Amino acid sequence: MTTMEKNREAAPPGQKLTTYLGQNLRQYGMMAALVVIVVLFQITTDGKLLYPNNIAALIQQNAYVLILAIGMVMVIVAGHIDLSVGSVVAFIGGICALLISDHNVPWLLAVVISIAIGGLVGCWQGFWIAYVGIPAFIVTLGGMLLFRGLAIVLVGTTVAGLPTSFNDISNGSLPNALGFLGDLDGLTLLIGIVAIAGLAAGQIRARRSLLHNDLRVEPFAAFAGKLVISAAVIAYITYLLAKSAGGTPIVLIIVGVLVLLYTFIMTNTVFGRHIYAMGGNLPAAMLSGVKTKRVNFMIFVNMGLLAGVAAVVTTSRAGAAVAAAGNNFELDAIAAAFIGGTAVSGGIGKVTGAIIGAFIMGVLNMGLSIMNVDPAWQMAVKGLVLIAAVAFDITNKRRAK
Repeated sequence: MTTMEKNREAAPPGQKLTTYLGQNLRQYGMMAALVVIVVLFQITTDGKLLYPNNIAALIQQNAYVLILAIGMVMVIVAGHIDLSVGSVVAFIGGICALLISDHNVPWLLAVVISIAIGGLVGCWQGFWIAYVGIPAFIVTLGGMLLFRGLAIVLVGTTVAGLPTSFNDISNGSLPNALGFLGDLDGLTLLIGIVAIAGLAAGQIRARRSLLHNDLRVEPFAAFAGKLVISAAVIAYITYLLAKSAGGTPIVLIIVGVLVLLYTFIMTNTVFGRHIYAMGGNLPAAMLSGVKTKRVNFMIFVNMGLLAGVAAVVTTSRAGAAVAAAGNNFELDAIAAAFIGGTAVSGGIGKVTGAIIGAFIMGVLNMGLSIMNVDPAWQMAVKGLVLIAAVAFDITNKRRAK
């Protein structure tokens, strides 16, 4: 049985709910931590944290972390690390801005070229890691220096004057095509309803599939509770976004599509299963016929593609390209993955967990900023949260053993 299958299985039918929750403390603990942090900052900021416009800004400001964390989960689950993504974001963002401003390339074509270049960067790093056998830590450390240097060479001065339609990728919202229901954006409400219906249908279908194949499932109370709470959270966020100035941010749709796509890849494809198998027990995976070199290569190609997407989003958000862009982005993505439950040793981790981890980091940033906390102390708090999350993971594993 692969590690991924163990992750998908839950409690035997007769197991008590409390026992199941205790065994899955990591998964539910992070969700509870996010709720506690939101409530805490909602109180300490006198309700400012959950202002509708602040929620939209939270999504737009942290889109790069959400995108990079998706790829970083796959990298860490396979037993690697990627220290280069921040520099790659700066390098590709510079190329994207120069294509648009200096070479008059249509912005949509420039976006496609930028993402393709991200894939080529992934090929470069994946080759050294998968086929030459250099540890990912060393290759991506070298990549961090290499692509930061190239970014400085390319973007000697700030490249600005990008078209509004390009900047709207990160700063704009979907047009209000359905009008308003009172003071609520109609299109945002429809998207929220579709999201809740899709979540319910997907979860019910997955549970039925497990039951049909005589696999263990989580207790019905846990299943129903998780579904109701998730639907309530989506409904509340939908309500806040519908009341915001713009409605649904365009970048939220991009992130949502990526989360759905990569959740499917990691849970329902051979490629995803092989990633979990390699991270759980590499020698066993090799003996089982997993083509580890190819999988490792594709993991870093994929990370490069997502870094290209993050570069476009970051450049669009700033409305310009600068050589210092992407500074510490790799640390944010790694922290989001670990906080969201990805195991330091590999083999365990979920895309949805990384998204929760990214939102925890985002809420901390926004809440502390609203409270006018010094940026140095903000970094210190995030460092403590990361250490606490990893310590919790290690302690939980020891207790389970």
